[in-house]
Amino acid sequence: MTDYQRIAAALAHLRANFQAQPSLEEVAERAHWSPFHFQRKFQEWAGVSPKKFLQYLSLDHAKHMLREQASVAEAAHETGLSSTGRLHDLFVTLEAMTPGEYRHGGAALVIQYSFGECPFGTYLVASTPKGICKLAFTDDAPAAVAELRQEWPNAVLAATTADSHATVARFFTRAFQPADRLHLHLKGTPFQLKIWESLLRIPEGELRTYSQLAAAAENGAAVRAAGTAIGANPVGYLIPCHRVIRGTGEMGQYRWGADRKAALVGWEAAHTSAKTAASLVTAAA
Repeated sequence: MTDYQRIAAALAHLRANFQAQPSLEEVAERAHWSPFHFQRKFQEWAGVSPKKFLQYLSLDHAKHMLREQASVAEAAHETGLSSTGRLHDLFVTLEAMTPGEYRHGGAALVIQYSFGECPFGTYLVASTPKGICKLAFTDDAPAAVAELRQEWPNAVLAATTADSHATVARFFTRAFQPADRLHLHLKGTPFQLKIWESLLRIPEGELRTYSQLAAAAENGAAVRAAGTAIGANPVGYLIPCHRVIRGTGEMGQYRWGADRKAALVGWEAAHTSAKTAASLVTAAA
């Protein structure tokens, strides 16, 4: 069992039993660690205590975040979302595949793929010569490759690490360089691509609702279609579909597991809060 799997098991128990206020010993047991080891490992992973982390996943916190961002999202809609934060600070850009590139199952494409480890477990990343076409979290490597083959039945799949894969690894560890850029090369309908571009514009540590995403794609009535497009996102984390939750403040489902979504949201909230606190200290000095 990896460190992330242990932490995910603990998070699932915390979320399911939050009202009962489980003890540190009880939660540590879920992770198969001693209380001392669990506390230390969790702090290393999240940057905050388990109790603080859980606060970031509470309904009250989520609703507060949505209220705070509602006016921002509305204003952004009027200006084409130009003011809600840049596309991952301009590190990530998106290009649509041409119909000819995917109409015949990728017959003209060479797709390189590799596996990596990140704070949220194992992932498969795949790319064409033009950019990343897939990033999927997985607990089953052969199944992940089979899924890639199913999506691109006629492409040449090569189990090799491209330069862009190394950039993805740096993105996960926040070790990317100013010169780093991640280019995405995706197949999708015009509406899906609009939704995915809108997802890219959600700043780290912030949340949006499905209706806000539909409005951002200039189709406020298509909330269900927006949800479907979000669920079809082929690139986990880089296109941050985990930052979209229900209007009630509940997390909702996630293509790569509800517990992983909670881990992503809480982890980003913890790191964003730490960065904000550091900025305030620097400003005060």
